[in-house]
Amino acid sequence: MSENEDKKSLVVFQDKTIRRTWHNDEWYFSVVDVVAVLTDSVNPGSYWRKLKQRLTEEGSQVVTNCHGLKLPAPDGKMRTTDCANIKGMFRIIQSIPSPKAEPFKQWLAQVGYDRVREIENPELAQERMKALYEQKGYPKDWIDKRLRGIAIRQNLTDEWKERGITEERDFAILTAEISKATFGMTPSAYKAYKGLDSPNQNLRDHMTDLELIFTMLGERVTTELSRQEKPTDMPGHKSVAKRGGRVAGNARKETEKELGRSIISPKNFLPNGDTPGLLSEDETKRNTKKKD
Repeated sequence: MSENEDKKSLVVFQDKTIRRTWHNDEWYFSVVDVVAVLTDSVNPGSYWRKLKQRLTEEGSQVVTNCHGLKLPAPDGKMRTTDCANIKGMFRIIQSIPSPKAEPFKQWLAQVGYDRVREIENPELAQERMKALYEQKGYPKDWIDKRLRGIAIRQNLTDEWKERGITEERDFAILTAEISKATFGMTPSAYKAYKGLDSPNQNLRDHMTDLELIFTMLGERVTTELSRQEKPTDMPGHKSVAKRGGRVAGNARKETEKELGRSIISPKNFLPNGDTPGLLSEDETKRNTKKKD
């Protein structure tokens, strides 16, 4: 899944988060998450298992049409979860007595419709993401760079896929190679440096303007090298990733020499009181100490 898709893999209904994944050209939603929304059950997993058993005994096709798809669990790992598309989810909703059923149906239909429109016109998706960042308090200049970075990242992952890279683990390995060559840290180490300890916190959403710029440079150069050299195996891809990142790393070091300071910053975009914003280095350190 691309970073752009990943940003939209969580949706919210009445303050409740629902996981979803793009499968067979349509959205599939976590059944357990929907059950949690409609029933307020303390154990939605158990509720769904009992409902699934009853539907199976009744000969319903609802369970048959569910797919076991991998979604991020609370511990950050990808785990197989029962999922249904919008049509299947409507049928499941009909089997759950809930005052939230009708508003949820309307919301579900709109979510699916919006995604279809975004496929037909990608600019709609970009505008929606821009609005979300603005609501979180990010400055306009930063948002423009962030959206450009997403497009560059998408081009890179598309290039990797064309060269045979399909496993999430391999995407992560190659991304780490670029990051190490650009900043001297893997993404996980970089998150720790910025005081980010949740799997749901996206490192790039907490980067400064210059960090985003050098991230884009490393990934763009890697894309160009890959298109030129057409690597066919993982060692070849890793070599290209290192070299692409090294170009950005050298540019970063030259910039640091001219500015007289490090580009790599512990600043993040965690909430700061009532006004979100990039925290200062001292504020970030204080927050990290509080967690310790």
